[in-house]
Amino acid sequence: MSDPLLHVTDLHVSFETHDGLAQVINGVDLTIGRGETAAVVGETGCGKSVTVKTILGLIGTENAQVSGRIEFDGRNLLDLSAQDRSEVRGQEMGLIMQDPMTSLNPVLTVGEQMLDVLKWRGERRVGISRWLRSKFQDDDNYRERAITMLEKVEISAPERVFESYPVELSGGMRQRVLIAIALLTEPKLLIADEPTTALDVTTESKILDLLAELIDEIGTTVLYITHNLGVARKISDKINVMYAGEIVESAPTEALFEHPQHPYTRGLLDSIPKLTRDMSSGIGGQIPDYTSPPSECRFVDRCPHAERACNEQYPYPRVTEDNHTVACHLYDGSPTHDRFTPVEEVNLGTQPRESQEVNR
Repeated sequence: MSDPLLHVTDLHVSFETHDGLAQVINGVDLTIGRGETAAVVGETGCGKSVTVKTILGLIGTENAQVSGRIEFDGRNLLDLSAQDRSEVRGQEMGLIMQDPMTSLNPVLTVGEQMLDVLKWRGERRVGISRWLRSKFQDDDNYRERAITMLEKVEISAPERVFESYPVELSGGMRQRVLIAIALLTEPKLLIADEPTTALDVTTESKILDLLAELIDEIGTTVLYITHNLGVARKISDKINVMYAGEIVESAPTEALFEHPQHPYTRGLLDSIPKLTRDMSSGIGGQIPDYTSPPSECRFVDRCPHAERACNEQYPYPRVTEDNHTVACHLYDGSPTHDRFTPVEEVNLGTQPRESQEVNR
């Protein structure tokens, strides 16, 4: 990947707590090419959202320690001032939040919130005073752009929704509005932080299909955060598996499902119910305490394949196949080394992204 849009290197994030310093993000490396959709997958509490907030510059420095590099379009965001970070976040990034029921401002109409986004970006370069004077003006051009985007997210009555308050809309409709707002400015990077978590299965599937279609149409780069492997398989080109604040495996989507290498990845896949067996297996134990995590492998206490080296040496990521990296002592770096057989009959209720494109 010669020119990645986002390149995160050795990212560390720690928080001061009553119990000591919590090392929540520990040496995360993450690379996303231009036009690529990459997913970060992991169980609740593994650090996915903290990673996203750090990239966006939403982690306060009052009680947090942040180090490493976050290169976005050739700039290290950690070297920028708060004002410059805000400019990058507002003009070049889009964010879809987790809960559509609480992410919209309840006292403003959908249209007012969409116009705010367009006017902020359009007026930012000429000064805040002009933006304030035009804040609530019903600019015909902005209104037309907003309604056009509502049509693109398949809202059947865009003019009515434009004038509606969030409380008047269903959860699925609100999520479509959030997608429309995030894509209004055609951002270079779209970050979707578990955007379908609060939706029912049918609505989730429709939203994912819509999002994939819009991503392909606009050509934006996407960082998709989820705990759902089925969703990750449906939406992404590449999957990064996160455990306890570390990326333990990274691979092209289908390569990860066909040849999972890290024991944690295999545990996640084995926990999915399958038609060929009565019960799914799980992963025993809990994520380690971030105030006193193991200095070697953070998964060692839960790993069924732990070896002596796992308690003695830190498992730095190594390449085991083309574009497939794993942070595990079970692998010696040889492309032919394979500890696990391919996943058989993993029914996630989804097709790979390539298959979806063929079937459209």
